[in-house]
Amino acid sequence: MALPAPNLDDRRFQDLVDEAKRLVQERCPAWTDHNVSDPGVTLIEAFAFMVDQLLYRLNRVTDLHYLRYLDLIGVRRFPPAPARCDLTFTLSAARQQPVTIPAGTPVASESTVDASDPVVFMTEADLVIVPCSLVQLSTGSVGSAPVDQNDELAEGTGVDCFARSPRQGDAVYFGLSNAVPGCVVRLRFDCAVAGPGVDPRDPPLEWQYWNGETSDWTTCGVSRDTTGGLTQDGVVEVHVPGDHVASVLGEHRAGWLRCRVVEAREGQPSYTATPRVMAVSAATVGGTVAAFHADVVADEIVGVAEGVPGQRLAVLRPPMVATDERLVVHVHARGGTQEWTEVSSFATSGPGDRHVMVDRAAGEIVFGPAVREEDGSLCRYGDVPEKGAFIQVPRYLTGGGSRGNVARGVLKVQREPMPFVNSVTNGKPAMGGVDAESTANAAARGPLQLRIRDRAVTVEDYEALAREAAPEAARIKCVPAPGQGVRVLVVPRVNATRMSFEHLQPTKELVRKIGLYLGARRCLGARVLVEPPYYQGVTVVARLLARSGSIREAVYNNAVLALDTFLNPITGGQFGTGWPFGRMVQSGDVHAVLQRVGGVELVEDVQLFEADPVTGERGEPTQRIVLEQDALVFSYRHQIRVEQ
Repeated sequence: MALPAPNLDDRRFQDLVDEAKRLVQERCPAWTDHNVSDPGVTLIEAFAFMVDQLLYRLNRVTDLHYLRYLDLIGVRRFPPAPARCDLTFTLSAARQQPVTIPAGTPVASESTVDASDPVVFMTEADLVIVPCSLVQLSTGSVGSAPVDQNDELAEGTGVDCFARSPRQGDAVYFGLSNAVPGCVVRLRFDCAVAGPGVDPRDPPLEWQYWNGETSDWTTCGVSRDTTGGLTQDGVVEVHVPGDHVASVLGEHRAGWLRCRVVEAREGQPSYTATPRVMAVSAATVGGTVAAFHADVVADEIVGVAEGVPGQRLAVLRPPMVATDERLVVHVHARGGTQEWTEVSSFATSGPGDRHVMVDRAAGEIVFGPAVREEDGSLCRYGDVPEKGAFIQVPRYLTGGGSRGNVARGVLKVQREPMPFVNSVTNGKPAMGGVDAESTANAAARGPLQLRIRDRAVTVEDYEALAREAAPEAARIKCVPAPGQGVRVLVVPRVNATRMSFEHLQPTKELVRKIGLYLGARRCLGARVLVEPPYYQGVTVVARLLARSGSIREAVYNNAVLALDTFLNPITGGQFGTGWPFGRMVQSGDVHAVLQRVGGVELVEDVQLFEADPVTGERGEPTQRIVLEQDALVFSYRHQIRVEQ
């Protein structure tokens, strides 16, 4: 079956003739005879016939030819972006000596009979799991210095964690013998069993750490808490971020953690009495490190040199993951092994320069071309490998793409078992994996890149360059800022069906990469601010009448799913391409979405509420929510009532 031909220009003979006649009426109004007998019309038809033949030939151009044309003007497809996540390594037992997980440690998903190759991630940096123990216990309230409780703890009389009537801000402080950046600390408690009035499954507590840089404590994650809010014997496993440092609190220097009472949410029970700790100990049981979707391919022979310029050789496992390191290629010729290095362009390469270019999206190694000059001579841009020489790539990374966006708990197979490590897993879903750019997108970007010339002047230029810097971002919008500045709003690419509010915040690495790229291309004096957009939470309260025979629970689930899909910054809106920046939310649009839900007979009532996704606060009911030009919507805790 023949491949479909691209339709680059859909105008035909009659379209060209009609367009020419319209231009005649506009620019030569004195010419009124447009019949086929008019000599001028005969000329128009003759030229339209020739142009029609040119368009026919143009539409025979295949994607391969278009890609070669894009190469000539310096436009290359973006390589796939790897998904990223944090991997948590758990020790078989607490150690007295540090345990190091080296950078590049591979972790994979499980293999199944009906699945493709496992998804492999590798760690980005060394992880040092530092041992620790508890050396200091203190308690304190808002506005007062922490009080040393070591003596009371040693005597076994017990320590009240908070004031007799706990208030917001009361805290118990744990001083560790060492700072434990990136580690998992297990605190084991012996507690006096009491009834402080809280829900053991949801106590109003927050675990924090001190990083020595900010003026306040910073929240850290907790993966396990069997103490019910310090009301019973159990353990708490705290994940300490990588900027934890030892510091002085009161008169003691230690790596500090604290458990703090926070304001109870609506409907959440608060403490009526303080919990009491009889004994507590600490130990490091694991560590967390960043990882990305990639696997190492070593010492691969990609082909044999033909001794001609411009040769292309493909690797066996495309696509290739882009890294900061330049690719090195070994050419094994009769005179020995030669090392060829990667360059971004052959424009400055001379005849003897051992340079190659790499198309990571296609997984190809390209050697320098030769261009024929006007006098018939050949000008070579880069050396040509000796005919018959073996071309070897010592090391490259393969992976990337949407395949790496795996769910939490999928990565748990150690490809290279590590001493003292019992298990590994990803506590959160991997995000950010984007497939290689399509030919259609590259074709649309080509003319734009020719116009921009790698310089940012207008807001459209900033958007195009930001997408070039970070193709893994889902959406980028540039808006003017007060003064000589622009704001570049970045929406990271996340799984829209498993999206939470914190997932919509771009990572520091993504913001830094875009900022550095735009900073080198901005106008002199222009200020560039890269940040997330403002997300307006929207809560829909609706009453639906289900059709006879419909299952109410299914109708409810489908209605919530439809609202979450429609009011979505990435997949929302009328066309499913993301909610437009600054577009207001109207109850009529929501009414139409709910009416199309399967099993819904009638939408009886729809009300909209502005909501804060962080605090959970909700405004007054309204029929429309107006957004600023830098704002997007976020679907938040809808209340749907289904009646029959």
